[in-house]
Amino acid sequence: MKLIFMGTPEFAVPSLRKLIEAGHEIIAVFTQPDRPVGRKQIITPPPVKVFAAERGLTIHQPTKIRTAEAREQIEPLFKRADAGVVAAYGRILPEWMLDAPRFGCINVHSSLLPNYRGAAPINWAIARGERETGVTIMQMDAGLDTGPMLSQRAITIGNEETAAELTPRLAELGADLLVETLGKLERGEIKPQPQNDAEATLAPILKREDGEIDWTMAAEEIFNRRRGFTPFPGCHTFFNNHRLEIIKAGVEPDGTRADQFQPGEVCEMTKDGFVVACGAATRLRITEVQLEGKRAMAARDFLNGAKLSVGERLGRQES
Repeated sequence: MKLIFMGTPEFAVPSLRKLIEAGHEIIAVFTQPDRPVGRKQIITPPPVKVFAAERGLTIHQPTKIRTAEAREQIEPLFKRADAGVVAAYGRILPEWMLDAPRFGCINVHSSLLPNYRGAAPINWAIARGERETGVTIMQMDAGLDTGPMLSQRAITIGNEETAAELTPRLAELGADLLVETLGKLERGEIKPQPQNDAEATLAPILKREDGEIDWTMAAEEIFNRRRGFTPFPGCHTFFNNHRLEIIKAGVEPDGTRADQFQPGEVCEMTKDGFVVACGAATRLRITEVQLEGKRAMAARDFLNGAKLSVGERLGRQES
């Protein structure tokens, strides 16, 4: 098939690679513009651009795609394609772009739709304690991940797996399913299945404030959010009004001592760190942290320099 590929982060690279390996003709690659990255704000190309350039593919990085000028320039190219393939491109496509290719635009979405529609499905699936997720290959429409489904494949989430660890597994799973699905679509072997909107859940874009710990949540909820929000926005609290990032933590199975403390209070010192009381008389053991302006360190090393005592409360201090 003649395909236009649209993707930006590392998640999208396996799909592009496997489309090429399967013999599809990639007539163009669309990706986000180069952007500043890191503390030094170095202008950096997105991973899809780097890979596409290595393969000698034609690359487009439009700053806008929803203007009359963009349509005039881009629509003829899309009409030449059998399908547009979208994998974490990062923009909402206009209807003319969705409709132009022969088979429309096909999306690799990293959840089992209609669950977790939106920008951060991997993160929210973990944060909300799901034990299973997967990928859906869907026919795109004008809604937010509301189009009919072409295929799905499930995968188990590890008990301690983070979003950073699960993402590459889903990327490979989605790439394999994409190639398989496109072949069946071309041969007329797939009948698109509508989603049940009544069962839909949302996975909104992550904000920095999502990473702040609410100690009234149960320890397992906080633990799952830390996994889901790794690497961004992370999981943090405050110590003496300084941001304290929680790098490693685990749920304490015995919560009998937590009911003596308020959520957010340090309830025990251990040889490898400290334990904090959480909601529902549960406890979170913290073993690695990073204090604002410092390097990440074992919690026991943090305690050597910090004046943290049993009964002290973590979190924002009320003025």
